[in-house]
Amino acid sequence: MAGYVKTKRGLTSASRRGSDESPFVKWLLISVALIFSIVFLLLPLVNVFAQAFSKGIVYYFKALADPDSWSAMKLTLVVAAITVPCNVIFGIAAAWAVAKFEFRGKSLLTTLIDLPFAVSPVVAGLMYVLLFGMQGYFGSWLNDRDIKIIYAVPGIVLATIFITFPFVARELIPVMQATGTTQEQAALTLGASGWKTFWYVTMPSVKWGLIYGIILCNARAMGEFGAVSVVSAGVIGESQTMPLRVEQLYKEYNAVGAFAVASLLALLALVTLGIKTWLEYRAQKEEEAAQRATDVPPAENHF
Repeated sequence: MAGYVKTKRGLTSASRRGSDESPFVKWLLISVALIFSIVFLLLPLVNVFAQAFSKGIVYYFKALADPDSWSAMKLTLVVAAITVPCNVIFGIAAAWAVAKFEFRGKSLLTTLIDLPFAVSPVVAGLMYVLLFGMQGYFGSWLNDRDIKIIYAVPGIVLATIFITFPFVARELIPVMQATGTTQEQAALTLGASGWKTFWYVTMPSVKWGLIYGIILCNARAMGEFGAVSVVSAGVIGESQTMPLRVEQLYKEYNAVGAFAVASLLALLALVTLGIKTWLEYRAQKEEEAAQRATDVPPAENHF
C-alpha cells in the first residue's frame, strides 16, 4: 500500500512539473496573444470609430440620417426580425429531434445543419439565384405570377436564413444532450402534457443556450454581406442592407459616411460580446448555486 502511495505521489509530482511552464514561456505566450489581439482586433475596431467621428459628431449623425442609409438600417432590421424567429423555430425543433430521439437519418440531419458553415456565402447566394432567378428552375413560374424573390427582400431573407441556419440549433444541441430526457420523462409520467413539458421543463433547462444562439444569429443576420450581395443587387433605398451600404459609400469615396454606418455594425458586435459575457457569467453563477445546493452535507445523527 505504501508503495502504491509513493508511486501515486511520484506520478502526481511529475504531472505537475510537466504542466508548469517557465515564467519566460508563460509571458511570451501572453505577449504574443496580446500583440495579435491589439493589432488585428482592437486597432481596427478603434480605427472604425475614429474615422466615423473624424469630422465631428454633427457630421456623424448627419451621415446616419441620410435617407439611403436610414433605409438600409430599416431593411437590415426587417431582415433580422424575420430571420431570427424562423431560425429559432427550426433550431429548437432540430435540436430537440437530434438530442432527444434516435431515428434513421439523424447523422444526415446533423450534417445538413452544419452545411452553411462549409458553404461560402457567395455560393449560397448563387444557389438561390439558380433556383429563383429569371433563368432559374422556378424563375419562369414566379415571373408568370408576378412574384419577385431575387433582387428583392424575399431573396435577402432566404439567403440570410440559410447563412444563419446553424446558430440556434448548434447552441441548443449540446445543452439538450447534457440535460438528457429524465426530466421530460418524469413530467410526462406525472401527467403533464407534451406542451407543458416543453414550456416548463425543457425550455428552462436550455434558456441560456437559446438566448446565446439568438444573439449570435441576430448579429450574423445584420452583418451578412456575401450572400446578400448576390441576391439583392444592392439597389439603393430598396434592397441595400447596412453592409452593402458601407461598401457603396466607400466606393463613392464617402469614407466618413461608410465608417459611420460601419460603426453601428461594430457597436452591434460589441453589444453582442458584452451580452455573451454576461450570459456566460449568469449561467456559471446558476451552475455554481446548483452545485452548492447538491453538495449540502447531510445532517449529523445524534442518536
